[in-house]
Amino acid sequence: MPNERTLWTAAHCRHYAMCKIDYLGTGLCAAGTAKPYVAYFPQGRMDIVDALSRSLIPVTEGLLDIADSCDLCGACDLQCHFYTSLRPLPVMAALKHAAAEHRRSGTPAVRAPTDSLVDEIRAIVGPEWVSNDPAVTVAYSHDPFPLAPPRMPRAVVLPGSAQDVEAVVRLAAREGVPFAVRGNGASVYAQVYSEGLVLDMVRMREMEFDPANWTVTVGPGVTAFDLQREAVQRGFRVNVAEPAATVVGNILCTGLFSPWSAAYGTGADHVIDMEFVDRTGRRFYLMDPDGGGTAHLAYRHRVGEVPGVCTRAKVRLHPVTGDEAGMIVPFDGLEPALRFARDLARRRIGLALAVLGPHYLATFLSPTWTLAQAAKRAFSDDLGLGFGVLVVADRFGLESARALAGKPVIDQDVFRMLALGLPKAVERKTLDLLRATEGERPAVEVLSSPEARPVVEAVLSPSPATLAAAVEPDLREAYEQLYARPELTDFVWLNQFRIVSARMGRHKHILAFILFVPLDEALIASLCRRLGEIAEGAGLEHAYGFVTPIDMGKRAVLEYDWYIDQADPADKERTGQAMGVLLPWLDALCAGPDSNMTWLKTVFTQGSARKESWFYRDFKGRPEIA
Repeated sequence: MPNERTLWTAAHCRHYAMCKIDYLGTGLCAAGTAKPYVAYFPQGRMDIVDALSRSLIPVTEGLLDIADSCDLCGACDLQCHFYTSLRPLPVMAALKHAAAEHRRSGTPAVRAPTDSLVDEIRAIVGPEWVSNDPAVTVAYSHDPFPLAPPRMPRAVVLPGSAQDVEAVVRLAAREGVPFAVRGNGASVYAQVYSEGLVLDMVRMREMEFDPANWTVTVGPGVTAFDLQREAVQRGFRVNVAEPAATVVGNILCTGLFSPWSAAYGTGADHVIDMEFVDRTGRRFYLMDPDGGGTAHLAYRHRVGEVPGVCTRAKVRLHPVTGDEAGMIVPFDGLEPALRFARDLARRRIGLALAVLGPHYLATFLSPTWTLAQAAKRAFSDDLGLGFGVLVVADRFGLESARALAGKPVIDQDVFRMLALGLPKAVERKTLDLLRATEGERPAVEVLSSPEARPVVEAVLSPSPATLAAAVEPDLREAYEQLYARPELTDFVWLNQFRIVSARMGRHKHILAFILFVPLDEALIASLCRRLGEIAEGAGLEHAYGFVTPIDMGKRAVLEYDWYIDQADPADKERTGQAMGVLLPWLDALCAGPDSNMTWLKTVFTQGSARKESWFYRDFKGRPEIA
């Protein structure tokens, strides 16, 4: 039996699928690359060990193969630690040990049950691309969402083409078998599992670039990180969200938003066209006026299903100039930060804009949770960095934003200095030194001022080694090597590839509440207060997430986050209590005839709609915040 710490780690996998993309350039799990079922990746093995410990699955033939396929290379330890601080290698070793113990016992492994439906699917997709082995299917049966019970699928299918999808969907319709479509499974809201079939689109990863028309056609298995990497190599950028999320899945489920949505939009703004297979197996296209696809450009205020299984999408590429850079404009409060961001958006200044709070700023910068907590306190309490407006723009946009700010800003040089010197920046002697010199200016402006930089740099000693000193000794060399790469402290690269945004769920699973609202500072502040009060009343951790202006600052995306221990029954109970208060309040707030806001619950699955259809549902007035 694995030790308590190993079992705890196995039970706390975030299911963000970061082990399925080579986001650190350290290589992918060889077993998962060869057999891309989730179960063959570290994420799936964590689920298997957790399920074994709770006697949810037997030792199966598939489990033995999964255990044998792991070579304990250790790549997952760094990948997982970078964004969750978890160390999954002992879990991988525990699975191999369990397999060896079972073999020594002489007990035969359990075979997957005979199923005529699975046999028919094998004839469609090939024998290796469908499985009903419990060790495989358990990795598709749940996610960290605390209020939904697990549902073990009858089988998992990995289609390789639109023709495969058509044939499998027709078969499911004929047999009355439900199915769910899974991109990379990173939605973590119990939306990608089914007691029937789960269609994992991981094999459909084609990318066809058309540089002359600034478009790329992608399959439903293409992740944000992989598409961005290919686009950047060709001199373009795509608007993508979380790095391990599939591009198609993110568009359909959320409209796909990020700080770049300030310039590039959301919803149907991303797509030229999308190809779907509906639930009868018929193929149609989003932009075909004669095929019914254009009906999905309109938002309906209800919880609905996706239009069908998307088998490819043609999305926009955006031009990149050679003079883009970033900065953070510091503010002590949310409302002045929102006003500044709105002013930038109205003036069309900036490509990426976001109002970040100290929680995100500290968490994204820090390689450990302990350092993140110290940085969060230092930013807000000592430096006067209560909020920061992130701006990525070309040199003309940055000059304009700096002029509008009228004060020192955290530019690329200061950001790199702060990122690599963060352990020393949060030391008491450093903070006291900055506060002693601040005068009438907040300490963050002293830190950012050109005249103070030589002194600050001498105090912080920014270097990969300084930052790596914050992590466990056996990982320091690896972190030094990572942070010796300039992109790990580059504003533009980090915001294009968004690898540090996965750190938002580091210490606990994140329950994100996304609202599409007018960019009104009083309204947003009141919404945040209420979301915080509800969490506080149930005893849940919570924090402001971010705001990004959209449509020239007339509207915005607001995220507010609750944090829960997905394996703690008490936290699940607290979440249920809080949701019992939140759901009727938020539903009523967004459902009224005069409402001018929408939340992700009803946009979910309608992300291919025009953003205007959910941003501007009614102009008659603003709902009162209870």
